[in-house]
Amino acid sequence: METQLASLGRIVRGQAGLEGRLQRVFAHSTAAVWTMLTDSAAMAQWLAPGSIVQQPGGAVRIDFADSGITIDSNLSAFAAGRLLEYSWSSGQQPQRPLRWELQDVGAGTQLQLSMRVPEGEDLAKACAGFDAHLEMLAAALEGVSIKFPFDVFVQARKAYAEQVAALG
Repeated sequence: METQLASLGRIVRGQAGLEGRLQRVFAHSTAAVWTMLTDSAAMAQWLAPGSIVQQPGGAVRIDFADSGITIDSNLSAFAAGRLLEYSWSSGQQPQRPLRWELQDVGAGTQLQLSMRVPEGEDLAKACAGFDAHLEMLAAALEGVSIKFPFDVFVQARKAYAEQVAALG
């Protein structure tokens, strides 16, 4: 059975190289979505256990125990209830910026996620992983817990790889 991708993002060529841009619209308030992005208990429902100190320069720690990856970073951009930016790297690793932006749309919220990875890393894999986590976020906002949707990840990775190839 093939899963239909909810809303595939796009990969574009920016000033700093290739960038993934994923977008979702949720029928929930920006406050509810913001809580999912920043509250430790809420983050564990769709992303991984972690914490974010909500202030400019605040510490970000997210522990993807299943994969052995731990993010130890700091907020490089912050606007309460609207904007988070940090690297999903740790220590001396190359920067992998993630930028989460929220905007009111009607009675809901538009989430825009932008990401970059260092040259030579698999941006298609990164985008596909976050696509799958956004599916988990959508479910968590509805009060439903789902496991990482590997079928979504596999399909999205293939589609993103095609976008990367098309950009040369």
